Amino acid sequence: MGQSTTIIFILACLPMGIAGFMPSDICYGQSWQEQAVTQSKQLLDETMARALSRIPQAMLTDAHGVALIPNVVKGGFIVGARFGRGVLMIREPSGSWHAPVFITLTGGNVGWQAGVQSSDIILVFKSPRSIQGVLNGKVTLGADMAAAAGPVGRQGGVATDGQLRAEIYTYSRSRGLFAGVAIDGSVLQVDRIATGNYYGITATNTTPIVPPAAQQLTEAVARYAETIASGAASTPALPQQVGAGESELIRTQLAQLSPRLFDILDDSWKNYLGLPSWMFAGGPPADPNSLREVVARYDSVARDPRFAELASRPEFQSVYGLLKHYEQSIAPNSAMLQLPPPPITSG
Repeated sequence: MGQSTTIIFILACLPMGIAGFMPSDICYGQSWQEQAVTQSKQLLDETMARALSRIPQAMLTDAHGVALIPNVVKGGFIVGARFGRGVLMIREPSGSWHAPVFITLTGGNVGWQAGVQSSDIILVFKSPRSIQGVLNGKVTLGADMAAAAGPVGRQGGVATDGQLRAEIYTYSRSRGLFAGVAIDGSVLQVDRIATGNYYGITATNTTPIVPPAAQQLTEAVARYAETIASGAASTPALPQQVGAGESELIRTQLAQLSPRLFDILDDSWKNYLGLPSWMFAGGPPADPNSLREVVARYDSVARDPRFAELASRPEFQSVYGLLKHYEQSIAPNSAMLQLPPPPITSG
């Protein structure tokens, strides 16, 4: 399955949330990724352990992918708004499953769970198009792809959506209850940077290193689907492809977010903080010298107390953070430090 298109993603760990995301605590570090993988396996195991409410095996056997999203949290101030982070497992036509890639689920309402503040979500992808839609950028459930509540227990692989023939079947667990549920308007998106960081993918190292937790989750999905022998998880080529191209993705994000900053500036400030044309997606290769000049101007604004009102705005901080990240992403690898021997410790 080819993944030739660029995936647009939301960078986290910036000074402020960007692109409509509120929380500054959404940082895709190693501890979050390991936790997501571990919780996803627990969610899958607990779901499949209950005979009357488990996902029918027939739904998984011919599935093209499975998304596991523990702890989807309902926003406290926005009615119906939800946010969750989890993993997506993708199956090749040969039957082998790839190691997980990281995803986000945002917005939308979760069917019957009125008043529930958090829930676990499982999505079963029944067509190649549904998986490719996610990898091509993002998918809005119910709009870009037909989604319907999935059957559980002894209903087997029989769909519950009449003639709709959904491409994605949706399940949710809240307060101990597990059932198929309608999820309308939720946006599913791959996080390439989180995936690249988790598997150790960089500009110079494109060979994924699969942690034991990811290997165990891959084997569990394969075992429940009974498509390959237990323990025979496939080589994670997909994370390798999904995690690449960090600098180009940041450049795309700058092109999307910088107009928000310029909308609140007058012409003199637009000229001062303007970005060079090559920086926008589809332009020529990056020019490190002109990028340094741009970053220096943003640095001067951030340090000068006269401009504290501007520097504190999320529009400025988002662009400023992306510029610093972009500068780092295109910088050549630093030479090895020349250090004296480490101190001798008494034993």
